[in-house]
Amino acid sequence: MKKIKIFNDPIYGFISVNNELIFKLIEHPYFQRLRRISQMGLSYLVYPGAHHTRFHHALGCVFLMKKAIETLRQKDIEISKKEEEALYIAILLHDLGHGPFSHALENSIVENMTHEEISLKFMEFLNKEFDGKLSLAIKIFTGKYHRKFMHQLISSQLDMDRLDYLKRDSFYSGVAEGNINAERLITMLYVKNDSLVIEGKGIYSVEKFIVARRLMYWQVYLHKTGLAAENVLVKILQRAKELIGKGVDLPLSKILKHFLSSTIVKNKFDTNELDLFSKLDDFDVISALKLWVDHDDFVLSYLSKSIINRKLPKVIMQIHDFSDEFKERLGNKILDKFPMPKEDLKYLIFGGKVKNQAYNINEEQINILYKNGEIKDIANASDNLSIQALSKTVTKYFICYPKNL
Repeated sequence: MKKIKIFNDPIYGFISVNNELIFKLIEHPYFQRLRRISQMGLSYLVYPGAHHTRFHHALGCVFLMKKAIETLRQKDIEISKKEEEALYIAILLHDLGHGPFSHALENSIVENMTHEEISLKFMEFLNKEFDGKLSLAIKIFTGKYHRKFMHQLISSQLDMDRLDYLKRDSFYSGVAEGNINAERLITMLYVKNDSLVIEGKGIYSVEKFIVARRLMYWQVYLHKTGLAAENVLVKILQRAKELIGKGVDLPLSKILKHFLSSTIVKNKFDTNELDLFSKLDDFDVISALKLWVDHDDFVLSYLSKSIINRKLPKVIMQIHDFSDEFKERLGNKILDKFPMPKEDLKYLIFGGKVKNQAYNINEEQINILYKNGEIKDIANASDNLSIQALSKTVTKYFICYPKNL
C-alpha cells in the first residue's frame, strides 16, 4: 500500500503528499529551514497572530497547485505526470531563497540578489543531489519551458503563490479584507493560446482578488508600524556591520557573523555561501538582538531594545516627501536628547518611500475569456471603475524618528 503523508493545515484542512520525491524535498534541511523563517517579517509586532512561516505557505501553494492541475485536466488541458511533479517541485521550492524575516532583510544579508535568484541556486544544488530530477521544475520556474502557462501558475499576477499568501496572511493577521475565494478562482482557470485565463463568470472573483491585494498591502504589508520595525532591523544590521568593520567583537552566531563580516554579492555567492545561507534563520537575528540590548554601543543597544521590547519609533506617512528643514529640525532635537555624534543620526532618523500597485497592466495581464472566445484584460473587461484606478501606482513617503522628542 502506497504511504500518504498528511499535513494538517488551518486554512485548507489536510494536505496530502503521496509523491516520494516531493516528500524527500520537504524533509530536506533546506526546506525544513523555512519553519524558522517568518512569512510576514516583523508584522507580528502589529498583528500578534502573524507568526506563521514560509513552511506553512509553501505547503499551501502545493495544495492549490494540485487543485489547479485537477481543474485544468477536467477541462481537457493535457498535463503529464512528469509536468505535474515538476509543477509541485517548482511551487514547493519557490521561496527557499528567503533570508531571515523574509522581505525585511532582502539585500541586507546578500547584496543585489533577490530571493528568487537564491531560490534558483538552491534548486540547482538540489538537482545535483537528486540526480537531475528537478531539471524540468527549474525550466518551468525560470520560464524556459515551452508551455508558458505552467510558469504563470508559479509566477504571474494570479499565481498559486499570491492566492495562498493573501488568504493565509489574512487568516493569521485577522485582517478579513484579504480573505479571497482561492478555490473559486482556481475553478475558473483555463488555458487559451498557451496562456492562463479566467472564464467570464469568474470576473467578480478576480475583482475581489485585486481589491483584497490593495487592502492587504496598505493594512498589513505596508502598515506604517511594520515598516518602522523592519527598517529598524535593517539599521541594526548596518550598525553591527559597521562595528565589526571597526574591530568591535560583537556576540552573535558564527553564521550571522560570517554574513556581517564580509560583503556577499551575486558573483561571490558560490556553493559554500549557499551552504552557510541555508543555516541562517530568524533565530540567529533575534538571539543577537537579545545580546545587543546590553551592548556598550548606544545606537546598537537603543535599536535592539526597539525590536525586543517593541519600543518602536514614531512614523509619519504622507503622499509628499519630507522637507530637508523638517529633517534637520528633528535631527537637532535628537542630538539634544541623546548622547551621540552627528554622523550616527542616520540610525535614529530615517525614511523612504513605498509603492502600492494592486494590478499592473504593463506586466502579464489577468485575462478574462468570454463564451464567444473573446479575451479581455481585466482592467478593460471590468465595469468596476476602481479596477482601472487600482492599476495606477500609489506612492507614499514615510519618516521614522524617536518618540517624545
